[in-house]
Amino acid sequence: MALHIIFLQICVGLLALPIHILAFLGLWDPVAKKLLPYLLERMTPTYNKHMKEQKRDLFSHLNEFNSALGQLTLLEVGCGTGANFQFYPPGCKVICVDPNPNFKKFLSKSLAENKHVDSRDFVVASGDNMPQVKDASVDVVVCTLVLCSVQDVEGVLAEVLRVLRPGGAFFFLEHVTANPTSWNYFVQVILDPTWKYIGDGCKLTKSTWKYLENAKFSELKLRHIQAPFKWSPVRPHIIGYAVK
Repeated sequence: MALHIIFLQICVGLLALPIHILAFLGLWDPVAKKLLPYLLERMTPTYNKHMKEQKRDLFSHLNEFNSALGQLTLLEVGCGTGANFQFYPPGCKVICVDPNPNFKKFLSKSLAENKHVDSRDFVVASGDNMPQVKDASVDVVVCTLVLCSVQDVEGVLAEVLRVLRPGGAFFFLEHVTANPTSWNYFVQVILDPTWKYIGDGCKLTKSTWKYLENAKFSELKLRHIQAPFKWSPVRPHIIGYAVK
């Protein structure tokens, strides 16, 4: 790695030195898990405002995968504060999965604001290990802005394929690494070592689409887009769905 990039990474690290010290001492993770729900509660309305059309278009396809039972059963991996609830079709049954139990009260608030969604299950589990969810038991799995912070993406996708019924679909919206020749990528590389602490393990320079292309889905509909966030390190996104 070039010396000037290392120098800039160190400069960013020094600005966030207290966080790096707490992380080194093993004290940052518990603090971050309590702070993250409050941070996302504030950030989510802005993100949804800018990405409203993209989300509406993506989730307009959910009912195409409704089972013969008449009620769409949807599992959301990394449900967070329930940022996607407003875009789900009326009457769908949502199973919420997140490894952070501190999101539970925020989910209750989101459900109160989105009464068209039926959700009674909050499963505390990571996406790569969901034994509480039965094989082939859901029509759709949704995952937005989660795979960036997952270490074992292959494990998550294997679990997704396990819990999806045949013909079910995995819907995704994720920020990804930028073009290596762009200024955006340059900024991502500089911020990456510190960003992972702020974003609960989030990695800015992850080529998430490659994992999806290599997973055992029968069909993959994937587009690269630029989110409308000027100068943001998370502008590059992928959006789409994959069919089991």
